[in-house]
Amino acid sequence: MPKTFKLGMLGTAFAATLAVLAPGSAVADGHEDWPKYHRTDDGWRYSPLDQINADTIKDLRVAWIHQPGDIQHGLQATPIIVDGIVYYVGPNNNVYAVNGETGETIWHYKPDLDPIVRRVFYQAASRGVTVGHGMVYLGTLDGRYIALDQETGKVKWSRQITILEECYGCLFSSPPQLAGDILYGGTTGGDQPQRGKIWAVNALTGEPAWTFDTISDDQASWPGDTGDVGGGGAWMPGQYDAKRDAIIIGTSNAAPDFFGSIREGDNLYTASVLAIDAPSGELKWYHQEVPHDVWDYDSAYESVTIEHEGKDVIFHLNKGGFVSVLNKDDGSVVNVWPLSQTYNWVESIDPKTGELIGRNEPVEGEETTLCPYLLGVRSWNHGAYSPDTGLWYTNAMEVCNRIVAAPQNHEEIGIAGLYLGVSVLEAVDPPGQKASARLDARDPITGELKWTVDYPIPGLGSVLATAGGLVFNGDVHGVVRAYNDQTGEEVWSFATGSGIRSGIVSYGVDGKQYLLVPSGFGSHAPGFMASAFPDIVGLPGGAALIAFALD
Repeated sequence: MPKTFKLGMLGTAFAATLAVLAPGSAVADGHEDWPKYHRTDDGWRYSPLDQINADTIKDLRVAWIHQPGDIQHGLQATPIIVDGIVYYVGPNNNVYAVNGETGETIWHYKPDLDPIVRRVFYQAASRGVTVGHGMVYLGTLDGRYIALDQETGKVKWSRQITILEECYGCLFSSPPQLAGDILYGGTTGGDQPQRGKIWAVNALTGEPAWTFDTISDDQASWPGDTGDVGGGGAWMPGQYDAKRDAIIIGTSNAAPDFFGSIREGDNLYTASVLAIDAPSGELKWYHQEVPHDVWDYDSAYESVTIEHEGKDVIFHLNKGGFVSVLNKDDGSVVNVWPLSQTYNWVESIDPKTGELIGRNEPVEGEETTLCPYLLGVRSWNHGAYSPDTGLWYTNAMEVCNRIVAAPQNHEEIGIAGLYLGVSVLEAVDPPGQKASARLDARDPITGELKWTVDYPIPGLGSVLATAGGLVFNGDVHGVVRAYNDQTGEEVWSFATGSGIRSGIVSYGVDGKQYLLVPSGFGSHAPGFMASAFPDIVGLPGGAALIAFALD
């Protein structure tokens, strides 16, 4: 694989960001925090701090460790850091505020969850909190939005959004996000018989603001009542575009996942990127990446904003292995390129229109191998973009499904069941080769590969890029590595003890830069992966937030 480097062209927004940074400074003023899920709404997962770099990283040491106690499903959250305080959520919606210099607990909130959460499929999992308006916002496993006082952890308000007895997958595994005074989010459960929605409330009071139905009320798109169990949950955090006062958010697959003959039509707005007017909840534009999805190819992942040829564009990875580059004003296609190397669900995708060419659909009762598999060319763990290099760094894997599509009665599934529409589902090697994994550095507009690092088992944590010229990535064994962002050369590693499934971040306090690594293997992904990557079975669990700083 090539290991070459070309400096990316920086737009005016990038140049403005870089201009405020003093080269070689310990911690750049105004850039110490990690205040949002991706740090900023552009989705970069990039820290402008440069104290930790290729020259100094040899002196990186553990500064403190914080353990939530509960290790069920490990740590899946991206920590939020505001004014030197770390806010994060552990298993079962336990929220902590932690001193960012010492690791001491400031407060701990343990919600009184409805006992039904012990019966749902997505047990324990929580991917983060949101901080704003003096509050810490949480989406719960029993279908609530909760606002906690940022200083004390006391409940300011609580709003029941969904009823799990009536909608099995309608719980919040990801944190609701802020769009000004609007707090919004979607539920997990695209693989369950639900009608996906995005719920918005007033962030200050919790009063309902609007609800967006991700299932189009159109018989041509959803015949009969198939939309009522059609999936489409927007289960990952969206991103707010203040310039357009719009929410950019992706939706999940249509259900049943692999058995599409009962829901003939495009199945809007599943497997789509949506732009929603934040104050009203009205749809501004959409781009459906996978019309009539019969492969479980969600569009729920992050949308990353950059400037290209004088315009704002977003690039967005679909589980089907293709990256769509879209005009942010109207969702029109700029380019589409494949991250997957072994895809066979389509022959190709038109790079000018996004049209699927040569669909390879499952046939009822017939065994077939489809690539990528249901976790995608990458799971939900996010990539990182560096404005210094113009490169996007992302984990990727080449794995396929062996499936047999079959009808399924959604009324007989039960609260923890999945509405997949298969009688056989197994992760297998791609035809003619072994399942594989890697970390790629790519041009986000063209997909050109700059460098790659191979892994024996796919990385399931989110990537971090920094102004120190480093890219951080963790593996399923718990080893965190730092790479030169231009060449992919490994310059540092540390064994945390349990696999990385969450978001590595960086922040600064009083002139010192910290690297913060949530260690703790979990989620359902290892179970789905085991037949293709048997060495993933039995890896140790855990839950520990580990902060590093220079001596």
